[in-house]
Amino acid sequence: MRNRCPTTQPLVAGVDEAGRGPLAGPVVVAAVILDAARPIDGIGDSKALSEARREMLAPLIRERALAWSVIAVEIDEIERLNILGATLAGMTRALCALAVAPTLALIDGNHLPKGLPCRARAVIGGDASEAAIGAASILAKTARDALMRELDTIHPGYGFAQHKGYPTSEHFEALERLGPCAIHRRRFGPVRRLIEPLLF
Repeated sequence: MRNRCPTTQPLVAGVDEAGRGPLAGPVVVAAVILDAARPIDGIGDSKALSEARREMLAPLIRERALAWSVIAVEIDEIERLNILGATLAGMTRALCALAVAPTLALIDGNHLPKGLPCRARAVIGGDASEAAIGAASILAKTARDALMRELDTIHPGYGFAQHKGYPTSEHFEALERLGPCAIHRRRFGPVRRLIEPLLF
């Protein structure tokens, strides 16, 4: 993470995640405090941006933000806490990892994590309406995509570099052919249904 000395501006951190829906891989959470003196054009919901646009914006966000952090929550914790619990735990960690302490956190969605280091407000659709949350969504998405490309080299044949673990027809076909690998979320329905027959 990179942090710069803050100004007197309000220190509002946006927090968002990438990877709640996939059948495989970590969920990644980012927190960002933007610098009003160094605006970045084009920030918005990462899902509404092209991959090329996200990859262009991510280094600008890391360079110009007052503070940012990216946290990956791995498979064992997702299995232990469930995906919502793991995501909320990651949000708390991402905020605590900011070297510049925020005075307010804007959390995308309708749940607030426990143990936050500052006041917080849940914002439904915040990745499209709040620039700091949009910036966090871009950092989380680009970081997770990079992780899934790395994992594709460790677990070849599933197409993780292409579908990033999401439930596509190509992913289902690979699951049927190869069975689940170490990074699959075994409690998720489509994966669990493949495993259960092997247990009896």
